[in-house]
Amino acid sequence: MGLKGFTRNFEPLKILSDEQVRKIHMETMGVLQETGVKIEHDRALHLLEKNGCDVDFDENQVQIPPSLAEECLRDCPSSFRIKARESENDLVIGSNRVYFATFPGFQKLDLETWEPYTPSRKEYYELITVLDALPNLHIPIAYPYFGFKGVPRVMNVPECVAGKIRNSSKVQMLSYQKDCEIFNIKMVEVVDRMEAVAAAHVAPPLTIDQKMSKAIFRHIEAGIPIWMSSGGIMGGSHPSTIAGSVVTNNAEQIAEIVLCQLIRKGTRILVQDVAFPQNMRTGAPGFGAIGVALHQSVNSQIWREYGIPSVAGAPGSTSSKKIDFQCGYEKAIGALIAALSGASAIQFHSCIYGEKTAHPVQAILDDDIAGMIGRYIEGVEVSDETLAIDLINKVGPIPGNYLNKEHTRKWWKKEQFVPQATNRMTPTEWVKKEKKDCIDHAKEKMREILETYESKPLTDDQEEAVENVLNEAREYYLEKDIITDKEWKEYEKQLESSSYPYE
Repeated sequence: MGLKGFTRNFEPLKILSDEQVRKIHMETMGVLQETGVKIEHDRALHLLEKNGCDVDFDENQVQIPPSLAEECLRDCPSSFRIKARESENDLVIGSNRVYFATFPGFQKLDLETWEPYTPSRKEYYELITVLDALPNLHIPIAYPYFGFKGVPRVMNVPECVAGKIRNSSKVQMLSYQKDCEIFNIKMVEVVDRMEAVAAAHVAPPLTIDQKMSKAIFRHIEAGIPIWMSSGGIMGGSHPSTIAGSVVTNNAEQIAEIVLCQLIRKGTRILVQDVAFPQNMRTGAPGFGAIGVALHQSVNSQIWREYGIPSVAGAPGSTSSKKIDFQCGYEKAIGALIAALSGASAIQFHSCIYGEKTAHPVQAILDDDIAGMIGRYIEGVEVSDETLAIDLINKVGPIPGNYLNKEHTRKWWKKEQFVPQATNRMTPTEWVKKEKKDCIDHAKEKMREILETYESKPLTDDQEEAVENVLNEAREYYLEKDIITDKEWKEYEKQLESSSYPYE
């Protein structure tokens, strides 16, 4: 059956009129035809030229006719399955189903000093274990920390992929840098029935760089669906207006789609929006701003019109530097609006600031928010049984009550969402129990998960096959002289440890 996720049982939010949606589409087609996009990859340029695009090979500029763009949009499936290592964790993307994913953080946040640091291998594996255990986290996407101590930088992504495969049976996301997608794909292929989804990031404005183009070809030729993303900064790499940014975003994403569908018609695609307004005082992205939610809402409405699943990629990051009230409200408001607006997936769990910091405690708190949002979008069941007219008439006025009724025992857990870390004690209980807050409860939950939870392990043959691919990657980068002697000496200590690969 796969992971249920949450089902939105009412019409999604629409903040644009039909005419406004059409206008954005027509202006997007105009940008693709008149200005086009830069694509820094010869094979992609020749493929696009062969299929009717005007290509300037000197400038790597491609102008895409509307007829081709619209044909390729129609070639994208509106719903599809992505297989996990275990079938109960398969994703069924599309329709009214909503999944929650992680939002990565480059480093781990120290909860005492609130300063970021590079995690250890053990800490990386612990985060994956927590994510695998959380009931409302469905997709642990790329990284989610960018590597860990003692690993050569070029091996960060393959080591992260291996760590997720070893510690989680949920659907994984693959990333790319310096040809590492070659080895990521092989690791997925050696695990029975497992698929993955591959990241593909546009470089705004209107540019598809060489490394992404190369990775797209490799992933699609391996049959892997694409999780494409445009992360423009409104006022920086995108126009400062939401409407102008959406047009630019659309043009970038549709150019990616054209390339993907020309490589292989019917390629499974999710379209992710990760746009932020620019903080005009600092120049940094405005993580957690309400403009992010507006942009995501418009994006979801546009892509519903195209019939292609969309991802709200930005709600998981905030401008807060610690786990606090600001972090909570910036994440929750953005994620709730994304769920109401029709996103098929929402990047949300574990990140604190930007794409800089993450922590398992934050992921546990986020899981409660995701559960609350999920319960809300599932709506209210109105049936003879839930209306309970016969029971209402039977109980009557005071002193009647419903606490001892079978109907209550049957329905209260279906109707209510019970969070893991939220403080729901009475004030008297709270004083007696050390006045703990939600962060204290989340820390306790993290310790409980790490002490008791076990994901289904790889078989011995699968573990050996994954390690063989990692060894192939190590040899590849050593031969290319990308791993320095200093990096390799430090790395060897881990590889020779009796606790490898888990510590």
